Amino acid sequence: MTEHRIPTAALHQWVVDLWRAAGTTDREAALTADHLVGANLAGHDSHGVGMVPRYVQSWLAGELQLGQSVRVLQDSGTMLGLDGGSGMGQVIAFEAMEMAIERARAHGVCVMGLRHSHHLGRVGHWAEQAVAAGMVSIHFVNALSKPVVAPFGGIQARFVTNPFTVGIPLPGRDPVVLDFATSAIASGKVRVAYNKQVKVPAGSLLDAEGRPTDDPAALFPPPGVPGGALLPFGGHKGHALALVCELLGAALTGGDTTRPANLGMKHGVWNSMLTIVFDPARLGTADVFGPEVDAFVEWVRSSPLQEGVESIQLPGDPERASRRARAQQVPIDGGTLAEMDEAARAVSQARGVALPPLSSLQA
Repeated sequence: MTEHRIPTAALHQWVVDLWRAAGTTDREAALTADHLVGANLAGHDSHGVGMVPRYVQSWLAGELQLGQSVRVLQDSGTMLGLDGGSGMGQVIAFEAMEMAIERARAHGVCVMGLRHSHHLGRVGHWAEQAVAAGMVSIHFVNALSKPVVAPFGGIQARFVTNPFTVGIPLPGRDPVVLDFATSAIASGKVRVAYNKQVKVPAGSLLDAEGRPTDDPAALFPPPGVPGGALLPFGGHKGHALALVCELLGAALTGGDTTRPANLGMKHGVWNSMLTIVFDPARLGTADVFGPEVDAFVEWVRSSPLQEGVESIQLPGDPERASRRARAQQVPIDGGTLAEMDEAARAVSQARGVALPPLSSLQA
């Protein structure tokens, strides 16, 4: 399918204008655009502006609530219980991380539970917010939506993609940001493959009968037709980590786990997240941490390379390379572009305003 190039600055402004037209604040529109375009720049189109159509559908269905702020439920200094009130995840998580970072700066550590937020987007973004403040962060996240991931040994979906994320600031170096779905690939990457009309990697997807397939359409069946399921990464290991993310990210925080009784949404994607933020300086190891990092990274990268591999990378390196490559233009496939044009039309119709289609901004 044809790939279209949208100037990065124009794409950001288009997202801002769309959410302003929907009736939200300038701040919420800007934070949402920063995050979504930032995901595309990092190379994660699955969590980028291609989510706008889903968000618009959720808003039109009365599920996504604009203009919300995070609400404190429990506060004991180093422990925070927060509720997102179905608000825009890009704002809710930003505010929640601000609070957790402030507590970690004051007390050395903060354990923060966030429940009932609309889609948090790329969780690595929140780890990057922490490392920018000099903090280590660890995130366990569940996702409440139509289940798309089968448990290990099963053929019917029981989880969503339940990401696990860690951010580590490194002295004198770019930070390590580990951020991955507990499924073999993120469901958004299946959506991107479906829109591009390309196959998904072997070993990542089952069809409705439980047979391996590389056809992304297995995850997007016609209405009323059973769909397939993603597989957990690493077999039983990914399955176990997904279960831990569900228990810590949702059940422990007071959020909803992904089971039929909680699946009443039409378009919304709800996230709950348990986050541990701490100040590494409080461990008293600053004098040895930097030199040990340098020595270990040098040792890891000294390994002879497999054929066709240019270098050994650290978590976060691919995202930094993508940001350089996409600084001026962001590629968007034709299927996603058509969905975004339709989202602009839907907002225009709902609010009685004129929004240009994104396709009109092609480079």
